[in-house]
Amino acid sequence: MEGSSEDGEQLHQDEGSEQEIDGEEVFGFESTDLGDDTNQVLAIEHVDIANTADQMLGINRDDLENDMQVLDFERNGHDHSSEQMLEIQCGNLDNGIDRDTVIDDQNLVSGAKDYLPPVVGMEFESYDDAYNYYNCYAKELGFAIRVKSSWTKRNSKEKRGAVLCCNCEGFKTMKEASSRRKETRTGCLAMIRLRLVESNRWRVDEVKIEHNHPFDPERVQNCKSHKKMDPGSKRKLEPSVDVEVRTIKLYRTPVIDTVGNRSSNERESGNQVDQSKHLKLHQGEAEYISNFFGRLQLTNPNFFYVMDLNDEGHLRNVLWIDSRSRAAYGYFGDVVAIDTTCLSKSYNIPLLLFVGVDHHLQSILLACGFLVDETMETYIWLLRAWLSCMSGRPPQTVLTDRCKALQSAISEVFPRTHHHLYLPLVMQSILDKLEVGASKVFQDVLNRTVYNSLKADEFEMAWEEMIQHFGLRDHKWLQTYYEERERWAPVYLKDTFFAGLVTFPPGDCMSPFFDGYVNSQTTLKEFFNIYELVLQKKHQKEALDDLESRKYIPVLRTRCNYEVQLSEVYTKEIFLKFQVELELMSNCFNVTQIHANGPIITYVIKERDAEGDMNNARNFEVMYDKVGLEVRCICSCFNFRGYLCRHALQILTYNGIEDIPSQYILSRWRKDFKRLYAPDIGSNVIDVTNPVQWFDHLYRRAMQVVEEGMTSQDHYTVAWQAFKESLNKVRLVADRHVQ
Repeated sequence: MEGSSEDGEQLHQDEGSEQEIDGEEVFGFESTDLGDDTNQVLAIEHVDIANTADQMLGINRDDLENDMQVLDFERNGHDHSSEQMLEIQCGNLDNGIDRDTVIDDQNLVSGAKDYLPPVVGMEFESYDDAYNYYNCYAKELGFAIRVKSSWTKRNSKEKRGAVLCCNCEGFKTMKEASSRRKETRTGCLAMIRLRLVESNRWRVDEVKIEHNHPFDPERVQNCKSHKKMDPGSKRKLEPSVDVEVRTIKLYRTPVIDTVGNRSSNERESGNQVDQSKHLKLHQGEAEYISNFFGRLQLTNPNFFYVMDLNDEGHLRNVLWIDSRSRAAYGYFGDVVAIDTTCLSKSYNIPLLLFVGVDHHLQSILLACGFLVDETMETYIWLLRAWLSCMSGRPPQTVLTDRCKALQSAISEVFPRTHHHLYLPLVMQSILDKLEVGASKVFQDVLNRTVYNSLKADEFEMAWEEMIQHFGLRDHKWLQTYYEERERWAPVYLKDTFFAGLVTFPPGDCMSPFFDGYVNSQTTLKEFFNIYELVLQKKHQKEALDDLESRKYIPVLRTRCNYEVQLSEVYTKEIFLKFQVELELMSNCFNVTQIHANGPIITYVIKERDAEGDMNNARNFEVMYDKVGLEVRCICSCFNFRGYLCRHALQILTYNGIEDIPSQYILSRWRKDFKRLYAPDIGSNVIDVTNPVQWFDHLYRRAMQVVEEGMTSQDHYTVAWQAFKESLNKVRLVADRHVQ
């Protein structure tokens, strides 16, 4: 118990609640404090169905309180008094349903109105702020709260922690049960646990969302916790979820054009922030951006954009994500590449892309942005806004170029994400920078060093021989790459999942998402003109690839059962790559057990070279767990590509395993996995008196039927028939009302 003499804290009970047993210590974690005097504001606007594109940005509205929430970000520790603005425009059609959807680490989706549901990691400036937030959230949802328990430091009145619970928690005691007072407790487990951490902020470290009773918004208005709400709590307190929002203000600023040249082509890696800087937009481009986003909001449910403005209303940065990208992130957001090509070269548009890879090994767009510069502060703004849109769920792996400011921002905003350099960029940079880069001999040696090394000492010895042979020992630029080798060389990255974004052999990498459409001369208006066209073509190609994969009957090239098994599961593109591994199993021979530790056995397997020469055969270590059916090869093909290598397959065969274990058949590669790119359905709880919420709820459900109806002709026929039957039933109701 935290109130024990060991940590010198005392436990207090409030409102007759049961004493809580708590064996945990008060852990003090330094929060990621990115705050300063600069107030950066998020304006979240939900477009009413009657709005037109002209009402999007810079036009004051009559009901600002209902249409907008302004969320105040903490900044990066710089002392600035200027106030910056972020306007988040969300395509939801009502500000009362599914405005904010937060997905926690267990992928629990909670629909809310004006207040984010509590999640682990939220932080508040004070205990009162935390209490008021949970109380406001409870009042809006329709329940009341009480303090179940709290504790202070021994010999001090300083509060160190508390548990806030639903007032239906627990049950009456025998004495209380004998009274005539109506029983209101149901044993509800909903609660949050708060702790004071070392940064003197209050952090939520445990949450239980689910209630076991219906909500009653009218009845709870008279409950004790809501009656004693002070005026300060009337303002909507929003917590910070690692990098999420803090407090809410109501404020708005229009975007202003600034005619001039684009921002500097040089890549800035410093941390100095000039708040007067802004995107150099040509006449009318700010209005063009606003109108473009406004139109997308009306046609693209769940479309999201954020604008970062300075004091004068000039546009500094912008981020936008369509609903399909937001949905795709749920399937393919484990590995993300940040493409800064247009920032690092002489491009007219300062474009940045978040890109992933889909089940056909094609690039998919996860977000777009325009940036005023490449300072750490700008990248932190970008990553925070993107993470907020993606429900606070960061990717497992992020790949970037060598921009130091971006690397620092990623470590700040995504502290638990694996961050590495994009290998094809590293290899191309080395070839472009060195005079010997054009030599075919040097290219072969570099590729063997990087791609064929199985152990770190092999790589380091091969690198030493390479720089010695080609006279590169005094090349300082190349030395800096070698010092960063653990961020890009495959031999050091075997524990990181890349989903095919780190490819072998060299040169076999994805093309840029807008390849062939965007060049250094492309203007902002030209880009927006082709933006939707490119996305449409990409979506059509994915649909055609899906159809082809479902109809594809491959020619089997081996007698291995694994080939039959995965020909029925994998998409065509993935199966063809896996089939190469199956064919190369014939080059593997001489399996030898070298170590055993209980059920875990280590084997060495030999493999002939590409020409079949036995003299150049290489040894590959493969570890196999007989109990868990786990297999891991030193080449780490599964982590790099997402499917098993020939060496692992040979060991499974050697041990009599007829089918590949299910954990090695990833759903991201399956052709029979349903991927619905409709907007999030959100909560089924709606206000039955609100026609706008009727529209929003019905539209989302209909879009889900549309997405599933597109999967095949049979699906289409069933969906179309269901729509016709539903429409006839609805018209019958209307006819009865007329009669």
